[in-house]
Amino acid sequence: MAELRLETPLFEIVGARAPFLRRLEKLGIKTVGDLLWHFPVRYEDYSKIYKIAELEPGQQATIQGVVEKVRARHSFRRHMQIVEGVIADDTGSIRAVWFNQPYLANVLKAGRAANFAGKVSVSEEGELYLSHPVHEMIRTSNVDAEDPGYGLRHTGRLVPVYPETRGLTSRGIRFILQNVFKRDLDLEEWIPEPILAEFSFPDVHEAIERVHFPREADEAARAKARFSFEELFLLQLFNIRQKSKLAAQQAHAIPSDVERVKNLLAKLPFELTPSQKKSLYEIMKDIERARPMNRLLQGDVGSGKTVVAAVAAIIAADHGLQTAFMAPTEILARQHFETMKKLFTRFADGETDPNTPKNPAIGLLTGTSAIVFYEKDMEAKLSKPDFKTKVESGEIKIVFGTHTLIQKSISFQKLGLVIVDEQHRFGVRQRAELASSRKGANGKKEKIIPHFLSMSATPIPRTLMLSIFGDLDLSLITELPEGRKEIQTKIVSPVERAGVYDFVRSEVKNGRQVFVICPRIEPEDKEAIDQAKGAAKFQMQKKLDLKSVKEEFEKLRTKIFPDLRIAMLHGQMKGKEKEDIMRRFKDREFDILVATSVVEVGVDVPNATIMLIEGADRFGLAQLYQFRGRVGRGEHQSYCFLFTDSKSESTGARLKAIVEAKNGFELAEKDLELRGPGQFFGDVQTGLPDIAMEALKNPTMVQGSRAVAMKLLQENPTLASYAPLKAKLEAFHKKVHQE
Repeated sequence: MAELRLETPLFEIVGARAPFLRRLEKLGIKTVGDLLWHFPVRYEDYSKIYKIAELEPGQQATIQGVVEKVRARHSFRRHMQIVEGVIADDTGSIRAVWFNQPYLANVLKAGRAANFAGKVSVSEEGELYLSHPVHEMIRTSNVDAEDPGYGLRHTGRLVPVYPETRGLTSRGIRFILQNVFKRDLDLEEWIPEPILAEFSFPDVHEAIERVHFPREADEAARAKARFSFEELFLLQLFNIRQKSKLAAQQAHAIPSDVERVKNLLAKLPFELTPSQKKSLYEIMKDIERARPMNRLLQGDVGSGKTVVAAVAAIIAADHGLQTAFMAPTEILARQHFETMKKLFTRFADGETDPNTPKNPAIGLLTGTSAIVFYEKDMEAKLSKPDFKTKVESGEIKIVFGTHTLIQKSISFQKLGLVIVDEQHRFGVRQRAELASSRKGANGKKEKIIPHFLSMSATPIPRTLMLSIFGDLDLSLITELPEGRKEIQTKIVSPVERAGVYDFVRSEVKNGRQVFVICPRIEPEDKEAIDQAKGAAKFQMQKKLDLKSVKEEFEKLRTKIFPDLRIAMLHGQMKGKEKEDIMRRFKDREFDILVATSVVEVGVDVPNATIMLIEGADRFGLAQLYQFRGRVGRGEHQSYCFLFTDSKSESTGARLKAIVEAKNGFELAEKDLELRGPGQFFGDVQTGLPDIAMEALKNPTMVQGSRAVAMKLLQENPTLASYAPLKAKLEAFHKKVHQE
């Protein structure tokens, strides 16, 4: 029989029935490879076969016996079919009960030998019985002296349990898999042998069989460790190579002017914090080199990232270079533009030295407007063609906008720096679109790549920085500006709600404003969402968000605060509609803004002093920390109220961490530990499978995978000696980083 290839359709496997295959297809499982890499979520230990006389209440056990009798009956009181059987071995007999599986009465004929695995329960009369046990017929082919579980799928071994939905059972998946493993599999080992030996990993053939049908728990653990490692290993190789490729590119060298920087900072109404100064130093050192910077500037909301980026942009402008400053939304782009205008006004005040460079012209380009600002009180609205002409001529040195700035319709004369807010990555292809050219020493044209600085208020744990974002250098702003008032945070139980609502009303009467954040509603048909993929899943989740925010909006508007002005914001609104609501809220047209998590990364509203979070237990710690950072931006004392109905001790401990948190980075590490990276990223698609995402919680594996990846690339930069690994890395590149 020919080898079974990973791309072989499942319908070619003996025993794979069409209805079951259709259900697998909904999970994206169509081929042998898809099924083999659909790993168990856990294992039931039915490896020890007990005598009936040895059974104890509450035990999960396997027995081997003969069916003495079996009958089916209908329970009118429970509205279900019940099958009862009596199983016997040489030490006694026990009753077994199944619900709504009437066909078992025809399968489990009297006199047939079988294994039965399940929970030992106790009836009201004190009688032991097996509740809903898994059964497996005993045949001579099941017997193997070295491996008692040989040939068994559902009993007498460690039994794999898979994610299940209606009509898609672990039993059915095990049945197809065992038929797959009866064939020779065409699997190529691509991890170099020395690396397998260093970590004591099994080869791919052994690992794929043992992850599904382990003989003991240690085999399953080693197999899962291998598959976790391989995804991290590929990611580390990819990031290191990306970093090397970028280091080989040309960029404009921007010399540091220490006196100019000191002069700029001296005109600020505050002194930079130590970590702001350190971050600015790291950025200035990066852009001094004729190699593109690729740096992530992290800091809490309000920590002063924008002023650090602004100084770098001004120094670039002093040397005749332009900066593209991009934000996720038009309203945030405008906010950055307004911040820069205020800084420029201060930088220009009192300047008499003719040798000091003048402030460069800065511009804002959005879907509705094009504005240029030269000096204080010198602002002009332009037509978009005129604005683009001034960018192309190099007159406008710093351009603010959304990611549309990298469209081909806008040409920069000499782009030296790209600053992006809340986008951690900027692909090689995106950089290439912004590249300019110049004549090199040999007279030939060479591409010049802009320096890249990403700003983020999302605290990222160290293990994720070493893996998911391993191609970025990191600068951290760890303190808030001096004088910033601490946000008072309180966990609110149901009985305390009324008091908080009274406090909210009093704050609004004093002229303050309020954010109310709603959690996503738990769906009635969670199964349907779990099975959905891509855009369909995203749309279903957005509908749940909409339902949540509408219900909260109506409750507050009609029952709690009928006398206050309340607005609603959710993800299904169009971009311009959302920005209009946020602008009007900032302009104090509304007292309360009820929103979904779309405000997590949002506009600065200094007059908002209360953040009220409904169902706080449904959000991650890092997300709650982000929400809280939306207030406390002005002169007034701010408050954050965490509403929860949960009485769970673990929930209380988790929310208490927010109350006590002083630093978002420590909190992010805690969040990763408690909820895992899948929850940490939320709806963000990383491209990594669940097994690798779990491995991100293991610092030893993350660091180990990075170390061997670096060593391998130092010894063999092109991977020419490792053709299977090179091919696997290219496929990984296409899957994870679509550029």
